[in-house]
Amino acid sequence: MYIKSLKLLVLALAASLTLSGCGVFGEKGDETRTWSASKLYAEAKDEMSNGAYEKAIQYFEKLESRFPFGTYAQQAQMETAYAYYKQGDQVQALAAVERFIKLHPNHSNVDYMYYLRGLINFNDQLGLLNFLANQDITERDPKASRDSFDAFKQLVTQFPDSQYTPDALSRMKYLVNALARYDVHVARYYVRRGAYLAAANRAQAAITEYPDAPSIEEAMFILVKSYDAMGMTELRDDANRVFLKNFPNSAYLNEGKKNKSFWWKFWS
Repeated sequence: MYIKSLKLLVLALAASLTLSGCGVFGEKGDETRTWSASKLYAEAKDEMSNGAYEKAIQYFEKLESRFPFGTYAQQAQMETAYAYYKQGDQVQALAAVERFIKLHPNHSNVDYMYYLRGLINFNDQLGLLNFLANQDITERDPKASRDSFDAFKQLVTQFPDSQYTPDALSRMKYLVNALARYDVHVARYYVRRGAYLAAANRAQAAITEYPDAPSIEEAMFILVKSYDAMGMTELRDDANRVFLKNFPNSAYLNEGKKNKSFWWKFWS
């Protein structure tokens, strides 16, 4: 029994030494183990410049782990978020942005992180804006566009003097137009399928939420068209008066006159 126990002890000790040796060897095999914070940061930036985002992220994470306090660690957190963004990893990029904002809400560059959060979602919603011919537009979720708009809006509201605010305002205008277009496309989809109540509701939502968007002209036209198809003459006439007042020379008037089986005579 004693000899058996002794053998087990020797085996356990040997395994422990083996694992320990592997750990030491692994540490020795890490070329960055003696690098300073500035060296790690510089190497990570070089990898970023070369498009090696995965390697850059590894360096930034090592920097933060080894030197958790100070400006280099905070800068590494921001750079990590940007690297994930450039890599196309939206989930990790957003997680890194949210983490930084939570840890450093008063950081001098936190406005950039709000801007980056908007950019991450802005790029994600480009598929919505392209309206691919082989995909039904009602299958695409505009959530990314709304999230992007909200992020830019928070930046503009909290940091009106930020260097990123002018670009954020331009992107917000673009997003409003895109979201209005999306609603109008959905309303048109409902019209084609004879779902006039759904079409009217979607057109009305676009008019209410995005009153200054260019797509509102078509939204008004769809609203009038839908009310007429449902026999809601009073609502149709009210909507038509608003439509004619705002768009007296609309090209959609000619469309309506051509399709007399579905339209009625517009009166001035």
